[in-house]
Amino acid sequence: MLSLIKIVISFFLIIGTFFIISGTIGVLRFPDVYSRLHAATKSSTLGVSGVLIGAAIYVYSNMNVFSGKLLLGILFILLTAPVAGHMISRAAYRTGVPLSEKTVYDQLEKKQHQEDL
Repeated sequence: MLSLIKIVISFFLIIGTFFIISGTIGVLRFPDVYSRLHAATKSSTLGVSGVLIGAAIYVYSNMNVFSGKLLLGILFILLTAPVAGHMISRAAYRTGVPLSEKTVYDQLEKKQHQEDL
């Protein structure tokens, strides 16, 4: 039973670390601020959630303490990271940060012209 719990904890920690590392690679490799923000917010949400779930299971299995703070941390990350990424990308678009040359279609271009009228 104890080794199964260690395997589950290791699984969540490894998955969380994988998402954090892949997000870091995405931030370094993607061409513009919009795709970089997408990589940063998605991977940080999943990565931090995985690490905190692993930590919560570890605390519960070794100390017999239910850590509500870790679960609140997961909830806070799930609620704030996507919203923050959206607001940063919206501010970047409205201030005129250019899209990548590889961008095929700008879906906000029509909305931006309608708001200006």
